[in-house]
Amino acid sequence: MDANDRGVVKFTALAHALFHTYELSIPLLIGVWMAEFDASAALVGTVVGAGYALVGLGAPVSGVLSDRLGSRQLISLSMVGMGSGFALVSLADGVVVLGAAMLVWGAFASLYHPAGLSLISRSAEERGTVFAYHGAGGNVGTAAGPLVTALLLLSVDWQVAVGLLAVPAFVAALLGSRVEFDAVGGDGASASTSLGAELRQTAAESRALFGAAFTVAFVAVLLYGTYYRGLLTFLPDVLAESPSLVPVDLFGREIDPAQYVYTGLLTVGIGGQYAGGRLTDRVPSTTAFVAAFATLAVLAVAFPVARTVGVVPLVAVCLALGVVVYGTAPIYQVVIAEHAAADAHGRSYGFTYLAMFGVGAAGASVAGVVLTHATSGVLFGVLGAVAAVGCGFVLWLRRL
Repeated sequence: MDANDRGVVKFTALAHALFHTYELSIPLLIGVWMAEFDASAALVGTVVGAGYALVGLGAPVSGVLSDRLGSRQLISLSMVGMGSGFALVSLADGVVVLGAAMLVWGAFASLYHPAGLSLISRSAEERGTVFAYHGAGGNVGTAAGPLVTALLLLSVDWQVAVGLLAVPAFVAALLGSRVEFDAVGGDGASASTSLGAELRQTAAESRALFGAAFTVAFVAVLLYGTYYRGLLTFLPDVLAESPSLVPVDLFGREIDPAQYVYTGLLTVGIGGQYAGGRLTDRVPSTTAFVAAFATLAVLAVAFPVARTVGVVPLVAVCLALGVVVYGTAPIYQVVIAEHAAADAHGRSYGFTYLAMFGVGAAGASVAGVVLTHATSGVLFGVLGAVAAVGCGFVLWLRRL
């Protein structure tokens, strides 16, 4: 890589790590909020799901804004905004303030992916290599964020922990402003056209994108997003209820092993993403997608059984979930690329994030409602059904 590509890597990988640090630290806080605010899983799940939903719902708008304002400016705004959202969360004294803070975080988090991917695609010479390092940056946040959150919750009150988690965003924004590279495109390139006109044009072009095959692929990704969010949002609390994961006393502090099993699941997901990407080079992408959905359905059914058998089977199922859940991501990305016109890949991925993070965020609310009125066994039954339906949609896609 040349100096410009290295600058792009430093800037985007830093922001990508922040995004996933915040996204995957939130589930560790849900149990704390339920106890602190005396709120049900359904209520907290809906509040958190609304913040997650904005990540996807704002993605199409972010794509347009990155063309008008420039990706670099939008990414910097996203970092500062995510930190501000978490700072507001640390001040929450009830569910209403928590919900408002989550919406602030989600709105600014939605700016990152379209702007970051656009910056790399337009400014990097060795795009493949830069995309690889960008993904690695996200993986650092995926693994390190929940671990740091768990360690902070051992030492300080949750509000102090969340306030400390907000600080890296402002530091990252400052460091990012010092990274030098040439950003190609954007920066007001579309200023001669009104934002409203651009959004109307995007809507018209998007209608042409949704042919039969892409629509079926879109629904399949939506179902995967529902499974993903429904699984991870309350998983730390579900694990904490497992009879085989009993809190232990270490040096006068109570250690909850459920938090570290959750972190381990996210960590092995790094290898899962690599494996999923390699798999699509060896077998048809839809075959890999069907296999992934089928495996997710089996693991959802196996989880409640493993909880009652013992710690080793439970940890084994959790690690398998981490590998397959994250291994599915590069698979569906290839599926989308193969079922959208070459000149519509940008819009297709915008809608993919809308399905995955926007509509799929309903999984958090669904999980909360199920856990409020039923058991975790029922929740995993619902998740297994979602995966089975997804498998059916991909089989339909293969026929198309």
